[in-house]
Amino acid sequence: MKSKSSGGGLVYSTESGRMCPVCRQPVAACVCGQARPVVAGDGIVRVSRETKGRGGKAVTLVKGLALDASALVALAKQLKAACGSGGTVKDGVIEVQGDHCDKLVLALQAKGFAVKRAGG
Repeated sequence: MKSKSSGGGLVYSTESGRMCPVCRQPVAACVCGQARPVVAGDGIVRVSRETKGRGGKAVTLVKGLALDASALVALAKQLKAACGSGGTVKDGVIEVQGDHCDKLVLALQAKGFAVKRAGG
């Protein structure tokens, strides 16, 4: 029998998704705040388009946002609605389905972020 303090334990639950390794709560309801550290950057948000590993489908990536997990998810929802497409947040990066670089740059600049277009 494993104790709670050993390194193992529940990592993912179909009921609530990813679990925080420290407080053992769902990441969305994490009480310790260590599940998703805020990404430190240079203060510039970078918007790029990527197709690698996606069967040729384009995805627009938004990197460099120094926001906590809940604020990042809320911003992603607004950006997806502005583009009229789906997407997700993975590892502090917002992914929006499709090539929407120009729309996202304008939307982020309107919200007061310093934005650069990255990539080709």
